[in-house]
Amino acid sequence: MTRNYDAIVLGGGAAGLMCAITAGRRGRRVAILEHSERIGKKILISGGGRCNFTNLHCGPENFISANPHFCKSALARYTPPDFIALVEKHRIAYHEKKLGQLFCDGSARAIVAMLEEECQAARVEIFLKATVRKVRRSNQFVVVIDADEFHAPVLVIATGGLSVAKMGATPLGYEVAQQFGVKVRDCRPGLVPLTFNPRDRADYGDLAGISADAIVTFGKQVFREKMLITHRGLSGPAILQVSSYWDAKSPITIDLAPGTDITYRIRQESAGRDLKAARSVFHAVMSERFADRWVELHAPARWTNPGVEELEHTAHHWQITPAGTEGYDKAEVTAGGVDTDELSAKTMECRRVPGLYFIGEVVDVTGQLGGFNFQWAWASGFCAGQAV
Repeated sequence: MTRNYDAIVLGGGAAGLMCAITAGRRGRRVAILEHSERIGKKILISGGGRCNFTNLHCGPENFISANPHFCKSALARYTPPDFIALVEKHRIAYHEKKLGQLFCDGSARAIVAMLEEECQAARVEIFLKATVRKVRRSNQFVVVIDADEFHAPVLVIATGGLSVAKMGATPLGYEVAQQFGVKVRDCRPGLVPLTFNPRDRADYGDLAGISADAIVTFGKQVFREKMLITHRGLSGPAILQVSSYWDAKSPITIDLAPGTDITYRIRQESAGRDLKAARSVFHAVMSERFADRWVELHAPARWTNPGVEELEHTAHHWQITPAGTEGYDKAEVTAGGVDTDELSAKTMECRRVPGLYFIGEVVDVTGQLGGFNFQWAWASGFCAGQAV
């Protein structure tokens, strides 16, 4: 059967839904083709099931891209207050958790239900379990789904990246880009746990489950949040943040005692400058098991002033060279993707392939942890929906 539309959107995630809603409101006949059994699956698991749907402090500096200026136009045209207005229209209760991160008070299902309702109001047609067999272009784009062919002058790719394979991630978006000669920058897991090298795993792997407040640095990027030790390496918000910037070969630097003058505190201990005093001081800034292990592994040969100062320096500048990452299965996003040089920053349309659009995670724009990737999805989807 042949089905004709004004626009076809591949992918029923955050970006695809926002694009379809925006285009539908403008009177366009839109079809969403989603290969899973339901829309918004990644929305449902985000934020621990409460959906960190945006961030109040969203700006271009919160994104990684080969062209750091590309995201500016979309982010300015559709802002966090715009999405908040939609959430409030549907009377979804929400709260700020920290650092501008907004979460639903209840379940992320409320956000998906809101988007479904908006799709219905905009007369968007959603086709589930729609596995794309072929994409071609003659005078229009044609998407083949088993026995059905969907025809439209506009094709929007909102298929996401390679992260969270259990949610059905596929490389379809990159394959369509390559089919039409659109450049794709190398992809890598982003917002992902890092793995220990063999030496560090032997030293710390048995401390899995211990967390600590830390400042994690790589290059010019500095993040202060929780760090978590796992059986295989390091995780937690601070590590996930820095992982998107890590170059897969250099060390990261961790301050395990932010704002603490360890040398002074050791000198103030009644026991004086010795192992017992050091343990006591480190117990105050991290868990006792981690503190005892840390001091055991980094204790100076002599408890002189220079020895204590070196211990302090190491605590504030612990350098770890990860063996790698936990990969796409544990990554929250995919960094890299469709080259932004190929796209209009205002509309997300391909410069060399009129009618072909790329939005959301499939594009080489990756947000930091904290609702920024959702805001990019809403913004890029809105801009494409305004243009189709």
